[in-house]
Amino acid sequence: MSGHGQMMDGVYRYQRHIYDLTRKYYLLGRDGLIADLDPPAGGAVLEIGCGTGRNLIAVGKAWSKARLYGVDISDAMLDTARASVARAGMADRVTLAQGDACGFDPQALFGRASFERVFISYALSMIPEWEMALVQAARCVAPGGKLEIVDFGQQEELPTLWKRALFGWLERFHVSPRRELNGAINRLAQDMGGFPHVRTLYRGYAVRGGLIRV
Repeated sequence: MSGHGQMMDGVYRYQRHIYDLTRKYYLLGRDGLIADLDPPAGGAVLEIGCGTGRNLIAVGKAWSKARLYGVDISDAMLDTARASVARAGMADRVTLAQGDACGFDPQALFGRASFERVFISYALSMIPEWEMALVQAARCVAPGGKLEIVDFGQQEELPTLWKRALFGWLERFHVSPRRELNGAINRLAQDMGGFPHVRTLYRGYAVRGGLIRV
């Protein structure tokens, strides 16, 4: 496992047991992203940085005909995800695998090279080489498919003290909101061919972005 994978295992070895209970109060925008995915019937949905499996389970409930895939660098998180998926009765619909978001091989891991929907929820801010992960995600999108991202924003319309406190707290968990996400998405759409979109949510608390690949 890479050094980053070992670090993530260390960060979440114990937190994974309370992760979903605590994060639901501040990982805002995830459910809106899931509601907007709208995969075609029988379409494949990949989550990069799937963590505990919470989002994939929600996708499975919202989109009952979708085929679900998840990749994460942390074996500890994947252990929790597998257990959660089994409890939700979705073990036959969800395929999980260990891999680095910056360079995994979807064909080797999942037997397919592309997906109708790919999404990343609050993971880019935890990946040191996040722009490489963004490119990798776009490569996994099938023609006509969508890449969707939600993550921490720059808190533009919120008080300075709030921003300082939040960013300081996030740093303790190796989380760095990506100021250049907007530009990176636009460059990626231009390079790979696609239509980008980026917007802020909750007065800049979160950012939603992505692209439709042509």
